[in-house]
Amino acid sequence: MRASLERYFEFERLGTNWRTEALAGVTTFLTMAYIVLVNPAILAQTGMPLAAVTAATCLSAAFGSILMGAVARYPLALAPGMGLNAYFTYTVCLKMHIPWQTALGAVFVSGVLFLLLTTLGIRQLILRSIPHELYAAVASGIGLFIAFIGLNKAGLVVADPATLVRLGNLSDPQAGLAVLGLLLMVSLEIWHIRGSILIGVLTVTVLAWALGLAHWHPTPASLRSLTATTMQLNLRGALHVGLFEIIFVFFFVDLFDNLGTLVAVTKRAGLIQKDQAQHDQDIPRLNQILFSDALATIAGSLTGTSTVTSYVESTAGVAAGGRSGVTAIVTGLLFLIALVAAPLLGGIPQAATAPALILVGSMMLTTITEIRWTDPLVAVPAFLTLVMIPLTYSIANGLGFGIVAWAILHLAAGRVRRCDWLLYLLAALFLVRFIYLSGT
Repeated sequence: MRASLERYFEFERLGTNWRTEALAGVTTFLTMAYIVLVNPAILAQTGMPLAAVTAATCLSAAFGSILMGAVARYPLALAPGMGLNAYFTYTVCLKMHIPWQTALGAVFVSGVLFLLLTTLGIRQLILRSIPHELYAAVASGIGLFIAFIGLNKAGLVVADPATLVRLGNLSDPQAGLAVLGLLLMVSLEIWHIRGSILIGVLTVTVLAWALGLAHWHPTPASLRSLTATTMQLNLRGALHVGLFEIIFVFFFVDLFDNLGTLVAVTKRAGLIQKDQAQHDQDIPRLNQILFSDALATIAGSLTGTSTVTSYVESTAGVAAGGRSGVTAIVTGLLFLIALVAAPLLGGIPQAATAPALILVGSMMLTTITEIRWTDPLVAVPAFLTLVMIPLTYSIANGLGFGIVAWAILHLAAGRVRRCDWLLYLLAALFLVRFIYLSGT
């Protein structure tokens, strides 16, 4: 049985083993466990029961991650997406006064659209239509993005009304712990010690509790509480013509966030061969990846949470050595355990997980060398993609700026190719989306 599983997950080809995959799965879980606390806190503002949303968050993350690991066999973890949950709460429910049941129906419809487009092969065509250089920029841009999030969580970079951001208070004990954690993780990486990120997270957590710097924020969750949100979606309301724009936003943002994260994780794990990356962007078992993603969103809406998407924190597990679907399965199983142990997750301080994001972000910048910086037709769109991801706090926005710039510059230079028709269609759709966003 064990040998059969190792063949199925291609341990020998990937150069991995059970211990490494388990450590990687735990690492991924620890860096994204915050979603168990944050997602319910955001969605509860719509009137959804906190305990039910917490359970739905754990269950949908477990289902999506295990499905991705078992079927697609990638170290890609899923959970309700940040950004999309804020759009669900603050724009759809609170600003537009749409009941959360109807909003869940819109999430369900967007998931069905994902499934339909995957079946028709359209999502695969979109993935292959985007130039390799833009994907390299996306991977590096996501690196800057998660490093920026880590720096902010560590208190090293904070908001400032005059200059947008500034250096934080380095005398703050939380910032000091984060810096210590980062130094420890990097030192362990230099010495090629497996599990360096996990060791760093656990060490800082222990120190924070020992110094009285960690605070416990219990969050209730149980399967019984799910009855308050499970199958409560209002499909008839969601299919109303007035909700088309909401479904479109859920669909559009999740589509490109997922594609960007997918490429970033697979490139970081070395799962895209060089000749493939330079030409067709072929990713093995792409259909299984996209089907898993679509089914996870549908399942999430049925249990009672906003759109489920792939997480850039998966790169932390990859950096810890995760290469196969076992990493994602371990992460998913830990989300199941979180149904019972959810209160304990509040004991992991941000100072422990922030250094992991900073370290992984720095590692992801290796793809920047794949961009032809001497060619303005490539360099400008790639640069816009690279910087707009962290500056707009959105993978979809960054990729959108890059695609629009690529299309406009190639049109101006007379470098239009008939085979690139889908890229220009995507550019037009992004322009429409940007115009719509500017008016809201």
